[in-house]
Amino acid sequence: MGDTGRRSSVPRQEPNPMPRIALYSLIVCLLAVAAAVVSFVQGSWLGIIWVLLAGLSSNMTFFAVKRGRATAARGGSVTG
Repeated sequence: MGDTGRRSSVPRQEPNPMPRIALYSLIVCLLAVAAAVVSFVQGSWLGIIWVLLAGLSSNMTFFAVKRGRATAARGGSVTG
């Protein structure tokens, strides 16, 4: 249950950071959701536009993360 002092022959695999575009689109998604909530609370139908923007940016986040994981598994560069 404790450390035996032996080193593992299997190298540790560090988690890959989220691609920058995924982080930016996630921030846009969260801000759009907040704007939609505020808009609907104030009684404005303009919140529908914010909901559509949130949906678009959440899809961008999903596909950017998916592409980043696939290229990391291949050992390639996300930008290349």
